[in-house]
Amino acid sequence: MTIGLVTEFAKLVHSTMVRVTTILVVLGISLICAAMLFAVHTDDPQLAAKLGPLIDPGGWAGYITVAIQVTGAAGFVGYGVVLSWLFSREFADGTITGLFAIPVSRPAIATAKLVVYLAWGLVTAAALLLALIVLGFISGLGGVPADVVPSMARQFGLSVFTIVLATPAAWAATLGRSVLAGIGTTIGILVLSQVSVIAGSGGWFPFAAPAVWAIHTDIAVTPVQLALVIPVVVLAVALTLHAWHRLQLDR
Repeated sequence: MTIGLVTEFAKLVHSTMVRVTTILVVLGISLICAAMLFAVHTDDPQLAAKLGPLIDPGGWAGYITVAIQVTGAAGFVGYGVVLSWLFSREFADGTITGLFAIPVSRPAIATAKLVVYLAWGLVTAAALLLALIVLGFISGLGGVPADVVPSMARQFGLSVFTIVLATPAAWAATLGRSVLAGIGTTIGILVLSQVSVIAGSGGWFPFAAPAVWAIHTDIAVTPVQLALVIPVVVLAVALTLHAWHRLQLDR
């Protein structure tokens, strides 16, 4: 297991794709939100309507609300892309054959991939929150009010939920033996999440419930609804490990 962790960590650290995705998730999301702050002072009523929370309630509260909205979608795609790459690169690079010859079981390798991914995701989530805070100060929002701190906690919490909820991409990338299979699954889940929110049932759709909980503080998302995330993630992990256990070179 230790060998697998060291190997997968080295792959992740030296991956250009992971570096680019990290930059897009951390700086991309935070810069988009910060740039929108400069558009607040506008005389265009249509643009003002689109800016929504940045104008009402505005300040740090509106800024973090927008960040949560962007993270819920862009973050999910970013995490899904990295997870898809981690589980499909062996097939794309042709190194899958070598995994059958090393003294480490394939489920152990898959577990190492998931652990490394989780560690990377948590670091990325913390870096994103820090970047949002720094850019908020630079943009002139001033000190952080005490009542905004819970919203920041929800921002980080949503990132964590998003990290673990992207795990079906690992199973899809393994079955499809392609990064596109994982990314396609990620996008499909995101679309279904948006549909569930529009239909008013987002609280009961595990992939949408964390975003509804983080964005709408006035709408009750019960602990039971949030807890539905657990069986979904456990099932996705179990299916991924099972797929790696039954992995064959000839499909």
